[in-house]
Amino acid sequence: MLIYVICDNIRSLENIGSIFRTSDALGIKKIFLCGICGKPPHHKISKTALGAENWVEWEYCASVWKLIERLKKQGISIIALEQGGADISKFKPKLPLALVIGNEIKGVSQSVLKRANKIVSIPMKGKKESLNVAVAFGIAVNLLTK
Repeated sequence: MLIYVICDNIRSLENIGSIFRTSDALGIKKIFLCGICGKPPHHKISKTALGAENWVEWEYCASVWKLIERLKKQGISIIALEQGGADISKFKPKLPLALVIGNEIKGVSQSVLKRANKIVSIPMKGKKESLNVAVAFGIAVNLLTK
């Protein structure tokens, strides 16, 4: 599958591990860990990744916006998952694409949002306005691959 994931300053090592595990299950091409994201090997990542961190391809990039510029030059569409974006269930993606997921508190950074080809969100039907980043990632990739 030609879907990449860009983790934009995700602080929780357990969330990173969960993203590895979900990426393995859904056939993600590569994970880019950017900024403050922790990276394997780390016992907290391994605890939730359950080994997926050993075979899912990944790369660390200090600067997320430089990575995005590089990927765009390769013809990869940048899709940011952020509150207030277009309904992801109505979005018809073109592959290849990179899905950007953001920090647990601050979300996707402004430098990414201004460079994204599209900003999408998961409609919330309850009282909470957001989901855990790892859960949102799994839902988003599932919707993008239907």
